[in-house]
Amino acid sequence: MELTDLISDAYDRLKKRVRRSELIYSHYYSEQLGIPLYFKCENLQRTGSFKIRGALNFMTSQPRERLNNGVITASAGNHAQGVAFSADLLTVTSTVYMPETTPPQKVQATRDYGAAVVLIGRNFDEACVAAIAEQKKSGALFVHPFDDELVMAGQGTIALEILEDLPDVRNIIIPVGGGGLIAGMAAALREQSPHIRIIGVESSAAPSMSASFAAGKPTEQPVRVTLADGIAVKLPGSRTVPLICDLVDEIVQVEEEDIALAIVSLLEKTKMLVEGAGAVTLAAVLNKLIPNLEGKTVCLLSGGNIDVKTISQVVERGLIAGGRYLKLIVELDDHPGALAMLAESIAATRANIFHITHDRRSKSLAIGRTDVSLELETRGYEHIKEIVGYLEGRGYNLMVL
Repeated sequence: MELTDLISDAYDRLKKRVRRSELIYSHYYSEQLGIPLYFKCENLQRTGSFKIRGALNFMTSQPRERLNNGVITASAGNHAQGVAFSADLLTVTSTVYMPETTPPQKVQATRDYGAAVVLIGRNFDEACVAAIAEQKKSGALFVHPFDDELVMAGQGTIALEILEDLPDVRNIIIPVGGGGLIAGMAAALREQSPHIRIIGVESSAAPSMSASFAAGKPTEQPVRVTLADGIAVKLPGSRTVPLICDLVDEIVQVEEEDIALAIVSLLEKTKMLVEGAGAVTLAAVLNKLIPNLEGKTVCLLSGGNIDVKTISQVVERGLIAGGRYLKLIVELDDHPGALAMLAESIAATRANIFHITHDRRSKSLAIGRTDVSLELETRGYEHIKEIVGYLEGRGYNLMVL
């Protein structure tokens, strides 16, 4: 059966079991960017990610006897929850192999859905090798996160929803890791609306799809730590890559600072919590990485599973990257009133002192001198220039961190 037929079947199979996620028009971003911008909000999906679509479609397509020994998979988090939820719905056992670096929130959520979790390996690919080895011993059914036609078909149902809600869409921007999401969506889009421009976005810390797209075949690349852990894959799928090379227009990469900025921007402007892998699409648009972007454009926000610790780090990083937060060290004479004078100078610039540390013990300091570390809330890069210029003009010796 053709993939497009599988996607149509998946649409009928899933429509009463998964959320038809909202397609939201953004007034703010449309005005800022000069194009009509929409968000397809899979971050609001059941289990917090689009991954439930592929996992549930795969499992509900199987004869019951194939599920008797349970299911097993490997995942960085979102596919894990999709498989665990689907297994619980179908009353079968599930085991999920996850990298040791998986955020605790994703691990706990997977366990809460009833799966047995095994933490192993430094990344998804190492966890996947361990899961496949266990599957051969246990006889459980392996549910691949991306490199399977039924999984791709489940993900492709997102495209059908977008076309129904916005038939005159011109561009669809999709996160890409192993390729199951963009391959499934691209197959559906090319079948029904071949003129639509399809753009994939990956993290520069996990550039395997760009390399594969350029080479025309699956190409392994090293993976660094990234906020977009959900799309950090060393080797894309042997089934997904040929489809992507044939159907997708381009793949672009975004940097970590840009992902952080996009997460913070979405929190502030849309009040939506989106994980790093989901925010890469907006990051690409905000940084003008996609040339000649015109007409109605959809950014797919693929997931919202981000733990509280990461949120706090991302917010701080995003504020720094956006010029909203300034860290600096100022050297002072160590005498009464010096710190108060510095505080008055900062107040004169209308910056707010968020945190301050006083250090007299550094070996690099002369006797009678002290370092003051400051964290300031600021209004942007121009404000930062004003603060630094004002303090230097007052004779302060400082270093911006």
